[in-house]
Amino acid sequence: MADSKILATIERSDTEQLQISISEYKGRSYLNMRIFYTTDDGATWLPTKKGVTFTPDQLDILTEAIEEAKQELMSAEAE
Repeated sequence: MADSKILATIERSDTEQLQISISEYKGRSYLNMRIFYTTDDGATWLPTKKGVTFTPDQLDILTEAIEEAKQELMSAEAE
């Protein structure tokens, strides 16, 4: 993947983070969620094979799933 724009970073541990980014590959844009790791206290973050890539036409499905998950989790917390 060529250039990517990081939209969000979620810390998983001192040496792991989930990076959510938009990447371009062969002229097409994708949403990429991938686990990155560091071995130098965060100076450099390297990608792992653990991740998932979404095409633009899959984003509505992902958004609906996230909204449903939020509703279920919020209602479970309220109980």
